[in-house]
Amino acid sequence: MQSFELIAEPREDVGKGASRRLRHAGRVPGILYGSDKDVSMVSFDHDDLIQRLEYEAFFSHILTIKLGSASENVVLKDLQRHPYKHRIVHVDFQRINEKEELTMRVPLHFLNEESCPGVKTGGGVISHIMTDIEIACLPKDLPEYIEVDMGAMDVGDAIHLGELKMPAGVEILSLRHGGDAELPVVNVHLPHVEVEEEEEEGAEELAAAEAGEEEGEKSKESEEEDKED
Repeated sequence: MQSFELIAEPREDVGKGASRRLRHAGRVPGILYGSDKDVSMVSFDHDDLIQRLEYEAFFSHILTIKLGSASENVVLKDLQRHPYKHRIVHVDFQRINEKEELTMRVPLHFLNEESCPGVKTGGGVISHIMTDIEIACLPKDLPEYIEVDMGAMDVGDAIHLGELKMPAGVEILSLRHGGDAELPVVNVHLPHVEVEEEEEEGAEELAAAEAGEEEGEKSKESEEEDKED
């Protein structure tokens, strides 16, 4: 498993003006909270943070934040991006307690997609209805991702939420609270064919063309009759 360490600096000034000045200086305002400790107002180097965000694992790993001589284990809980610039405007980290359960969203990794019978020999296509799920577990059991093996799937098959194989100590949060285990996660189906629509459009165009030709012939005949008269 990858490990990530971030260097944080304390910040005293708060508010929009202070945050704006930090961003202009190339830093991202953020907070550390949780684990029965006071909220810490901190900031991070923007370029360093945005490089870490290129890794999928950063979003579902236990991270280490160094603040002065102290280190804290945290998870990323919220990230605010600029609406159109490639910039991070704020970040929240939650401290973890090894004895307290945490909830996290972790990605789904789909295995054997191209080699499953439904795609390889059945001509089917895959629809990913879910790409991540929310789980609950102790920090020591936190998985980087959940594997979804599609190796046996044929056309018409689906894998449902309740069929996912979870690592030891990990639960799907919605199912714990009585959620629907039959919700589809991924399925294999035949591609939608629009031949009938194309044929109908072609028939309509042909009919219109024939009607135009017939009208043209009638008009021509009428003109010839007028000349004869």
